[in-house]
Amino acid sequence: MNFEFQKLSLSHAMTATVDALVVLWPSQVQPDSKAVEPVTRLVAQAIAHGDFDLKAGAVLSLYSQPGIATRHVVVVCSADNLPGQIRSAMQAAWGALKASKIKRLGVHVVGETSAQALQMALSSLADASYSYTTTLSKPKARSLKQVLVSSTHDSVELRQSVIHAQALVAGVELAKEWANRPANHATPTLLAETAKSIASGRAFKCEVLGPKEVAKLGMGAFMAVAQGSAEPLRFIVMRYNGASSSQAPVVLVGKGITFDTGGISIKPAAEMDEMKYDMGGAASVLGVFKALGELKPAINVIGLIPATENMPDGLAVKPGDVVTSMSGQTIEILNTDAEGRLVLCDALTYAERFKPKAVIDIATLTGACVIALGAVRTGLFSSDDTLAIQLQQAGETSGDTCWRMPLDDDYAEGLKSRFADVANVAGRAAGSVTAAKFLQRFTKSFTWAHLDIAGTAWRGGAAKGATGRPVGLLLQYLMSTAQAPAASKPDTQPQAADKTKPKARAASKD
Repeated sequence: MNFEFQKLSLSHAMTATVDALVVLWPSQVQPDSKAVEPVTRLVAQAIAHGDFDLKAGAVLSLYSQPGIATRHVVVVCSADNLPGQIRSAMQAAWGALKASKIKRLGVHVVGETSAQALQMALSSLADASYSYTTTLSKPKARSLKQVLVSSTHDSVELRQSVIHAQALVAGVELAKEWANRPANHATPTLLAETAKSIASGRAFKCEVLGPKEVAKLGMGAFMAVAQGSAEPLRFIVMRYNGASSSQAPVVLVGKGITFDTGGISIKPAAEMDEMKYDMGGAASVLGVFKALGELKPAINVIGLIPATENMPDGLAVKPGDVVTSMSGQTIEILNTDAEGRLVLCDALTYAERFKPKAVIDIATLTGACVIALGAVRTGLFSSDDTLAIQLQQAGETSGDTCWRMPLDDDYAEGLKSRFADVANVAGRAAGSVTAAKFLQRFTKSFTWAHLDIAGTAWRGGAAKGATGRPVGLLLQYLMSTAQAPAASKPDTQPQAADKTKPKARAASKD
């Protein structure tokens, strides 16, 4: 999907060569019933008769109106132009148009708008019009190919936001594609091939390690998860070098469990098909690298993806087994369904060699995080206040929000083991926190954050499918890091700082 920005008045936007026009109308703009321009006049009449409310998502559909060259015009209220309101508005607008085969769509923003609002409008439109087709015998491809976005205002920021939105959409849709694919169409080997294709540009490098190389590194935790699968593991190392080699990189570590049966601690059959989404963290790293290739920011980024299936055959790791991680720490595997933290801990140890500025791991890690935060906000855990605040701000700006959770040392008590340095699970209480505390043991040499996307990486039910989160959050963070000077330590603590005690009780399985 291609985006194009033009400075146009509403009257000129109606004469553009498009199949349909969406007009985003904020509630603070009161239409003039005596206006010469017909859309404004019709909106004023609809409001006067109670047929159009200036509330987020309210829709007024116009068809073949006199004085309007565009056949389909959908006016939709964006209220205060907040991210959630714009998302609702664009979903409603596309719902009114999707039955028509729209190839070229105009989007006009009435009144003053921000770069953030424009970006949200375009990414929301892409999300609403997205459809998965790869494994369908008779796929219905998306008809929408081009979007002309216009405003009476023009600035470098607005134009840059359209460029950013196009890269963001490309990254999000790649993440959706690979998370949506069935496990037999998204094996560790296929994931590695995709990483290589993304990293084919000048600023990119990609290395793929197989079982022998991983064994040589001593990644005993990662290998333990993979040993029950016929599909060979892959450890994917992606590099984007957009800045001087002297600049420390940000390392993104994505959990790449391409299918999770739970292993010997097998999951219930109901909805187990959704465990193809357990590589949502890996998919988000691929999506971010796709976007970086289009935006080319002055920053260095490393992507690490430990990719494997978690299967229950005769060679599979057993509850009670003790394995040695790459860090040298021994781990008692009490539950083989808590496998995500096992592959991540070795990848986190591997990240040390890059002397990173920060390391962020992304994982569909715990059902407990779904209980705590639902599908609205990603769980954020960090041992560094500055990084936590930067990620929270990136989430608010992008609309891909997160919420900081605690990391008190007391939560690690349940991970103690008589037979190893640490157990891979604690009790049911605060399961998302104890999982993060396990990972924290492997991050002492660098600034670290963990994003638990178990509740936000995909939707269940009738609308089942990957969301592409948190590509938006990560891309916003990286771009702001590329533009901003080194930050000083904050004077204030973010919400839900480490000393708070949550009351949620939930399962701790990955």
